[in-house]
Amino acid sequence: MLTYTITDLAREFDITPRAIRFYEDQGLLTPAREGPGGRHRVYTGQDRTRLKLTLRGKRLGLTLSEIKSILDLYESPKDTVPQLKVFLETLSQHRQVLEQQLEDLHATLDEVSQHEAQCLALLEAAGESAPPSVRRVKTAASH
Repeated sequence: MLTYTITDLAREFDITPRAIRFYEDQGLLTPAREGPGGRHRVYTGQDRTRLKLTLRGKRLGLTLSEIKSILDLYESPKDTVPQLKVFLETLSQHRQVLEQQLEDLHATLDEVSQHEAQCLALLEAAGESAPPSVRRVKTAASH
């Protein structure tokens, strides 16, 4: 059976050993312990997969609690229909949150654009131009 050390996994996934220990503390990973006093963690292929899925869930913006619930489903009986339904429901709820956040961001960006336009108009009326950094931002935003 292929096993991994905490250093192996940290390198592979470009995270710190401390992050892996944190996920272990949260119950997302359960490595075996070896050596004197169980000081050395030994991770299995299943632990590696759980870490990979945990990191993917974090990239999707899921909470650790949501990730743990989904991971625990994979440890249950192999009837995938209930697992898929729970996962789909979690994703659907997360999508709703993200869509609301996106809507809020668009509204905020619109407000920022209005303030920028007002400032540019006032500068122009005063015979001044915008700082170069503002022009770069405006040019980049228009692409």
